[in-house]
Amino acid sequence: MKPLSSRSPVAVALVGLAILAVISLLTYFSADLPVIGGGTGYTAYFSEAAGLQSGNEVRIAGVPVGQVTGVSLAGDKVAVTFQVKGAWVGNRTTAAIKIKTLLGEKYLALDPVGTAPQNPSQPIPLSRTTSPYDVTQAFNGLGQQISQINTAQLARSLETLSAAFAKTPPYVRSALRGLGSLSQAAASRDTELASLLKGTRAVTGTLAAEDARFQRLLGDGNLLLAMLRQREAAIHAMLVATRALAVQVSGLVTDNQAHLEPALQALDQVTTVLAQNQANLRRALALAGPYYRLLGNAVGNGRWVDVYLCGLIPRSYLPPGTAPAHGCIPPKA
Repeated sequence: MKPLSSRSPVAVALVGLAILAVISLLTYFSADLPVIGGGTGYTAYFSEAAGLQSGNEVRIAGVPVGQVTGVSLAGDKVAVTFQVKGAWVGNRTTAAIKIKTLLGEKYLALDPVGTAPQNPSQPIPLSRTTSPYDVTQAFNGLGQQISQINTAQLARSLETLSAAFAKTPPYVRSALRGLGSLSQAAASRDTELASLLKGTRAVTGTLAAEDARFQRLLGDGNLLLAMLRQREAAIHAMLVATRALAVQVSGLVTDNQAHLEPALQALDQVTTVLAQNQANLRRALALAGPYYRLLGNAVGNGRWVDVYLCGLIPRSYLPPGTAPAHGCIPPKA
């Protein structure tokens, strides 16, 4: 085999670029590979998307087995492409878009039934798919429709209709008069209704924006409950041991009550004496400090004791100017 140094640099460069291009393509389309990719791809037709988005989970019996890869319009229906890995999908499989959280996040639920595997090139038809009813979108649509109604004009129209039916039987006039009153009440509350629906849209928008945080909060709560469930045996054992300890301590106190009572009485007498002599104890402690300090100075210079005796020599025998004016002053002051 010829070494690379003896080969044409152009050919080596072209082969290297081709290998890099193949590696890049394999990396980019790794999710579509049969072994290491995201699984087998399927397509299902729905009457509406119902808020399903690319990246949502695909579940079988509540267990995630893949994800949605695309949602697109195919004529008068919606084509949803998804991948499933490690799960069997039958030729009678049904698909449904279901609500994952209270905030409106969706997932694709599969019921893998059938006698043979589902052909990936054959989409799941509309007869085997169902879409949920989105309450949030319904409220938003209701708010938009009501905001576009001219309630004042509607009230005038109903009043005109009531006047036109004035010569009709009494029950017809009463019904139309009631409709006119209803329209006037609705017109008088038009601003409040619009404000209420606008606030509803703001609340739903805020909840949808905080969906990820709510999911993390619920996930942390599940982890906490799981941890408490795991620690349930330890907590139970601790409570049982605490109860046994209380029983033992109670028995110990009961068995030694005859000995503990005189000891507690004696301790009460000692504390009483100390409380009565608290002032003397405080004064003794105050005097003990300077005494032990002077004692430490006397014996702290070596293996002897420094002593100063004052008043042995009368003042008349001392040289002039050497005697202290009052009391005794140590010679090394």
